[in-house]
Amino acid sequence: MNPFALQHDQNVLIAEQVRTDRLHLLFRQSVTAVVGSFIAACLLCWLCWERADQSVILLWISLLGGATLLRIGLFLAYFRSHERERIPNRWEGKYWITLVLSAGLWGLGALAVMPSDDLLAQAIVLLFTVGMAGSAVSCYSAYRSMTLSAMALVLLPCTLWLLFQPSAMQVGMAIAALLFSASIVRATRELSEALEKAFRLTHEMEHAHSIASYAAQTDELTGLKNRRAFFEHAQQLYSYCKRNQRPLCALVLDIDHFKRINDTYGHQAGDEVLRQIGAVIRASFRESDVYGRLGGEEFAVLLADTSMEAALRIAEQLGQSIAEMPLVLGNTQPQRMTASLGVASASAEDMDLHDLLNSADKAMYRAKALGRNQVVAAE
Repeated sequence: MNPFALQHDQNVLIAEQVRTDRLHLLFRQSVTAVVGSFIAACLLCWLCWERADQSVILLWISLLGGATLLRIGLFLAYFRSHERERIPNRWEGKYWITLVLSAGLWGLGALAVMPSDDLLAQAIVLLFTVGMAGSAVSCYSAYRSMTLSAMALVLLPCTLWLLFQPSAMQVGMAIAALLFSASIVRATRELSEALEKAFRLTHEMEHAHSIASYAAQTDELTGLKNRRAFFEHAQQLYSYCKRNQRPLCALVLDIDHFKRINDTYGHQAGDEVLRQIGAVIRASFRESDVYGRLGGEEFAVLLADTSMEAALRIAEQLGQSIAEMPLVLGNTQPQRMTASLGVASASAEDMDLHDLLNSADKAMYRAKALGRNQVVAAE
């Protein structure tokens, strides 16, 4: 595949991961804030109870309580959902709706309960709205657009009303609130960018580590496990089968007359043969099996939960698949490639992994001695 296309796909994947991380942070940060905003509204109503229209206060608290319950329901649905379902496309739109509803009710309600003739009460209401606007930074820091929207919806109604009042004190309070908002707007941009960079760097490091780990365990020519990785995974499978008394078989494969291919057609042709053999092996076994290239033209497979009879059938099928593999070397007619295979079963109590593979290896050499292109079971 084109390396530029691979880089583009990687960037798209990391961008989606960053977006998902922002969503998780959004829900985690704003859980307590939802309840806290309702409590703050109740406290404000208590302070203004004697100074404002009480029917307006009750209506505001009722509407805000309904919006709070709606948001709590959204949080419960999110945290109860499966991890795979917590994706931005499913939850961002719903969160926006509840945020705009709740913040809009807060801002308009604060304006409605603000007495028009009580400067102290106006200062108290403005103080509460400024506090709510400031708390939006910590609640919605992963989404700058949400932070700014929440601040505007909560703070602007009261601030704009004060700004057009005749009293210099009222205008001064409004200007102070706007200056405070301006400083927060700048901080939100820096915080949002820092969070996104942190998320992106984390995933880029994870991706680089994954590539490095894969390269360290993979034979670059065939795409199979290399010798070290094969023995690591094979030992784990062997220990599991022995501990749980499960049948286990080993298969060792060697390409027939491989040196002749290298000598006649060159090492590039030999590499192509190894690549095609690797593709056949990958297509022939289960995910629970362990297979890899031990070196040169020799391959090994560990078959979990497999009897000797079944392992022999699998080996026969693999040998047939290799023999039927279309192979064009140089300018000649398609060549026929064969392999010799040895199969051994881990039935003896005192046998370890290396004994098992040695038995399969000896059986493979007997297959070569008997004429190649066949499967031999270990004695």
